This record gives sequence, C-alpha cells and structure tokens, in this order.
Amino acid sequence: MVPMSNQKPLDGRGARTIEAVKSSLSVEAWAEAALEALAAGGLDAVAVEPLARRLGVTKGSFYWHFPSREALLREALALWERHETIDARAGVEEMADPYERIVRLFKQANSSYKAGRLYLALAAASDDPAVGEVVKRVSSNRLNYLNQCYLALGLSELDARLWSTFAYATFIGNQQVHRDTPEQFPVDEDFRAYFKLMLKTLVPRPGGQVDSDG
Repeated sequence: MVPMSNQKPLDGRGARTIEAVKSSLSVEAWAEAALEALAAGGLDAVAVEPLARRLGVTKGSFYWHFPSREALLREALALWERHETIDARAGVEEMADPYERIVRLFKQANSSYKAGRLYLALAAASDDPAVGEVVKRVSSNRLNYLNQCYLALGLSELDARLWSTFAYATFIGNQQVHRDTPEQFPVDEDFRAYFKLMLKTLVPRPGGQVDSDG
C-alpha cells in the first residue's frame, strides 16, 4: 500500500481531497501497480477498482491522472519499455570490454524472476495491438543491442546475428522454464554452475574462431 503521508483530512472522518490524493500517488505509481497486476494475472487484471484498492486510494485518484484504463495501460507499457531498454543498460554501455558487457547483460537478465513473468504475460497478451507493438519493439531493441555487443567481439555480421539470436532465445526459454516448472530450475550453487555453462556456450571469447557453417 502506498503511504498517504503529509495529507490533511477534509473532515473529522479522515476523508481526503482529490488534491491530496494527487500529491501522494504519482502516474508512475499507478503504472508500476498495473505492471505488477499484469505480471500476476494477465491483461485482464489491469482494472481500475482492484488497483485502487491495492494502492489504498479511491477511483477518483485514478481518474485524476488517467481518462481511461487504456491510458493507464499505455503509460504502463511505456514504463516497461523504458525499464527493459534504457534502464537495463545502465552501467553496461560504459564497460569497455564487450565480453564483460554481455556477461553483465546476462546477469541482469537472469536476476529478476518478476521481470521474466511480466515479459511472458505481455507476450501472451500481444494479440492486443497496443501490447503487441511494444513487445515487438522491446524484443527488437534487445536483439539489436545484443547483436552490436557480439559484433564488438570481432564476429562477422552473420555470426553476430546468429549468436545474438541464440542468446536471446535462451534467455526467453529460461523465463519460460522458470515460470512453468520452477521446481526444476537450478538454484544456488546449481544455478551458478548453470550460469557458467550459459556463458561458455553463448559467449565466444574475443578473437575466438567461429564456424557458422556448423
């Protein structure tokens, strides 16, 4: 529940003014709550009344910020896109070593179970035009960035495209397995061994020879 601090009650019963609600709950807070609901219950879970209850505010707070549920969904999708592209590369692009950049990306990609569930929920809802457009754009952005990282390792354009596709497909597969059969997904020491295997398999060392003909 979002704290409702620094607000003055409208009367003795503690009712809040719309202005007070506005000051305590941002557009981004609503968008984050919508993403959490979507990750847990799919697109249908993004509904005004349940979100308001979860946030501890009235529907009036929602309509202060958004004219409709669709507007909230657009804001939530924009926030997710920012998280998965710009924010995901924070601290990565400054790394001079392309191998270490890829390793950092893999670590970040495998560090959040919640982010994986959200991606899968959005992918499942991609028949919705608004959702599908953003999912496609995020996936394309991720692949293009991975491709640039593999090119920086010294691979040819063909090899970089193949390796980046292989790596991204493995990342998506990890999310699927973690969601569907979490009891079989490696944890703790087993995950560390699994992660080392992924790096060995998915990231050629700089200057290594790659035979794309198989």
